[in-house]
Amino acid sequence: MSHFNFNRWRINRRHVLRGLGATLALPLLNCMDSGKLVAGENVKNDAAPAKPKRSVFIYIPNGVNTLTWQIEKAGADYELSGPLKSLEEHRNQITPISGLHHPNGIGQAHECDKIWLTGAKISQEGGAFRNTVSADQMMAEVTSPHTRFSSLELAVTGGTLAWSKDGIPLPAERRPKQIFDRLFGVAPGGAEAAKRNLNRRGSVLDTLLADAKDFRKQIGTEDRNKLDEYLNAVRDVEKRTRRSYEWLDIPKPEVAAETKNKLTRDIPYSEAGDLYRTIYDLMVLALRTDMTRVITCMSGSESNGLAIPEIGVAQSRHELSHHNGDPEQLRRLTQTDTFLAQQLSYFIGKLKSHQEDGETLLDRTMVLFGSGMAYGHSHGNANLPMVLAGGGGLGIKHGQHVDFNLPKLGAYDLTNARGHYGVCSRPVDSDAHLSNLLLTMMQKMDVPADSFADSNGVVSEILG
Repeated sequence: MSHFNFNRWRINRRHVLRGLGATLALPLLNCMDSGKLVAGENVKNDAAPAKPKRSVFIYIPNGVNTLTWQIEKAGADYELSGPLKSLEEHRNQITPISGLHHPNGIGQAHECDKIWLTGAKISQEGGAFRNTVSADQMMAEVTSPHTRFSSLELAVTGGTLAWSKDGIPLPAERRPKQIFDRLFGVAPGGAEAAKRNLNRRGSVLDTLLADAKDFRKQIGTEDRNKLDEYLNAVRDVEKRTRRSYEWLDIPKPEVAAETKNKLTRDIPYSEAGDLYRTIYDLMVLALRTDMTRVITCMSGSESNGLAIPEIGVAQSRHELSHHNGDPEQLRRLTQTDTFLAQQLSYFIGKLKSHQEDGETLLDRTMVLFGSGMAYGHSHGNANLPMVLAGGGGLGIKHGQHVDFNLPKLGAYDLTNARGHYGVCSRPVDSDAHLSNLLLTMMQKMDVPADSFADSNGVVSEILG
């Protein structure tokens, strides 16, 4: 009897992939009872290109204190604002950008992190949210033949920035030891045990895909569409399983015991600076060893950005963002903005400190640091805070503040809080889409795309 026998699915749809590890959820079909289905993981290799191209995306939850974050002058002769001062030493390798927005993000509240790298439309009527592929995954499809891991999804806290081509979230790893073990650890039982596990997974996937072909003929159009989406995800798992198998006989890089001990510590959230820097160290190590060329890191989703006790801030970023104009809350929000920029500065410094083929690691790595929200108190999502760093070797030009507001606005008046909050809530330049920046980065990563999401061009100001 087929595994997709109608009655069997009605009774239990979990057992088919039981034991594969949880990453994919089978859609709820009309002909099924509720329940869940899960499946597993990735990887593969080929000849590496002479010059790797890499991208990293780091998310700030809940926007910033826009009154202190805003850089007031465009061009090369700009002065970094207070929270961004720590980036001065990297001035020639960074580009602060003002005035970008996601048209589909305007007026949204807590979904901004989900569409930061996708630009997807969020239902205004309260319907189910359906995301689209994120820019990092478009890049990963190009770089994956050269690395053990097609991409690395991380989070200090919160969810993920990465979404598959079917709009499925790719789970992020949060704890340093888990991240290290995935990158450099050896599975219990060694390569032979791993091969047996992958063979078992491959066998189940083969059965699933074969039986699905017959099952598909027995269901209605709506269910068929849902099943096709699910099967696309299963095929992705199959592809990753095959790649994992091919990498099993290739030894992972050896990491010195001292480095391993440092990077696998169990760091409490109360020691936020140490936690951030350790995760950034792991990201640098992953890039240096070419384990992956695409990384996303959620520093916190809109509801759970960390408090920073070490600088005297006990509230989460979400709490601080709803400051209601209170000067003390705004001061603390600026403090955490400053803290996050300092961690970015640390990360950029680490990337600059490593050389490969006459260039720094930063020269071959674009780093986008920013948020899907600007003015968190009222969920103002225009004039998004954004800093692009690195990628000089990929043709990215730095050393200026790119501002899409000033040509129409003339000047900022930060003494008029209400006025500036308006700039951060309604786009000054309606054509200044964040998707344009994502498309520009994608093209620098050799993604064969002329458009992405709602893009209407590239950001020519950063092209060398």
